[in-house]
Amino acid sequence: MITRRQFAAGCAAAPAVFAQGGRRWNFLFVSCEDTSPDLGCYGDQYASTPNIDKLATEGLRYTHAFSTYGVCAPSRSSIITAMYPATIGTHHMRSQGVPPPEVKCFTEYLRAAGYYCTNNSKTDYNFAPPETAWDESSPRAHWRGRASNDQPFFAVFNFVVSHESQVRAPEETYRKNIARLKPEQIHDPAKAQLPPYYPDTPAVRKDWARLHDNISAMDAMVGDTLRELEADGLAGNTIVFFWGDHGRGLPRAKRWVYDSGTRVPLIIRWPGTLAAGTVTDRMVSLMDLGPTLLSLAGVAPPKHMQGQAFLGAHAGAPREYTFMARDRMDETYDLIRSVRDKRYRYIRNYQAGKPYAQYIEYMDQMPTLREMRRLNAAGQLTGAQKLFFRPEKPVEELFDSEADPHEVNDLARDPKYAGILARMRGVHERFMKETGDLGLIPEDELKEKMRPGGVFATAAVPTATVRGEMVTLACETPGASIAYTFEAGAKARWLLYSKPVRKTGPMRAKACRLGYKDSPEVKA
Repeated sequence: MITRRQFAAGCAAAPAVFAQGGRRWNFLFVSCEDTSPDLGCYGDQYASTPNIDKLATEGLRYTHAFSTYGVCAPSRSSIITAMYPATIGTHHMRSQGVPPPEVKCFTEYLRAAGYYCTNNSKTDYNFAPPETAWDESSPRAHWRGRASNDQPFFAVFNFVVSHESQVRAPEETYRKNIARLKPEQIHDPAKAQLPPYYPDTPAVRKDWARLHDNISAMDAMVGDTLRELEADGLAGNTIVFFWGDHGRGLPRAKRWVYDSGTRVPLIIRWPGTLAAGTVTDRMVSLMDLGPTLLSLAGVAPPKHMQGQAFLGAHAGAPREYTFMARDRMDETYDLIRSVRDKRYRYIRNYQAGKPYAQYIEYMDQMPTLREMRRLNAAGQLTGAQKLFFRPEKPVEELFDSEADPHEVNDLARDPKYAGILARMRGVHERFMKETGDLGLIPEDELKEKMRPGGVFATAAVPTATVRGEMVTLACETPGASIAYTFEAGAKARWLLYSKPVRKTGPMRAKACRLGYKDSPEVKA
């Protein structure tokens, strides 16, 4: 293992950065899968989320927070890079993008500033995370792994029990998931309040109840993590962020650009700064999280980042719009873009000739969707329940999301809304041009541009220059970062190179770039 002295030497290579009047804050991300604001603190009376509700009473709750995609991999790509996936080529579900050379995981900037960065443990970025992204990314990763209690940390804990797959999990798995819940936290399907686009049947009610049971199980895990923070005496100097990676894991929610698929909970507790129990309607995109952490750490977010800091020294003006998209989902292609302001949602369907309800093998395992397909085939769906099964999508959709929170009343062809439609269309078209949206390029053509012949490029071997006790590392590959270690073996812990390092023992280094293979190692 790397010694505490060696690890401290690596940290000392980074600049000492302080924020907010000289105080250095720790950061904790508590994230969850497939979760809309289906929480008590957001007014869901069916929910049982005491720990998250308590966190909301201690911090600031955001009512207009959105993901860039309604599915995990592109959404998480945008979070870790602060870039739109369709700008950097990571927009198709479970693809292998090659982002431009300036794009890095935002955690590298925190590591360079001396932060100990851990991820427990999902990545799913549509590219392999480089060694330079995290001090540790594993099911064991924890702030307690840092070499010194004086070192600031950024720790991520991601809870998967609320994932789509757990709604339809086998009974044995479901029982394990909810084993800690009190009897009164088990949701009665008969009391479920279903959205109008779902048929009211026992199968659908069961899924809705299990969704909420799993959220309650996730809430218990959130409570565990916050109690650990408190037990370690860190609650007073740690800024806590709770968020979901996209909307709920049910049909017409996950994978879609409606509020049900992209509107997420976001709660931030910043002791002594954000007033407890407050609420804001400031529009935030999850891709703003990275720049915000950098801002809070006193690090200016790089200019290439499309995300915008919304707290700290480098906070910008509030967003007027947020943007969402849908591209290939597993084996099924579609192309949708959306713009949301505080009231209206505009949707542009670039493949309008396709139906909404295309078959996706993984998605179609959900009992609710199977029930919807059965009833549709029998001609038994009514009203808003039939919308999802229209044979074609309209080219444009427009919703008053304030008056119509389920977004089922399309206003795009209503003359009274022609002005709003034109405004939102114009915003969308400018956004597509300004961000260099790659969505209109066929995926095979895009892959060939990023990775000719399907061959992964390999970063160049870094050079090591030794002068006395100091080692300088460099790499000729544009955009490459360099990782180094004083440990031997495959399980070595890699440090991020940011400036010349004092050599305290045998040293290895390698270069990493997003979408590339790591370079061979060099010894110094």
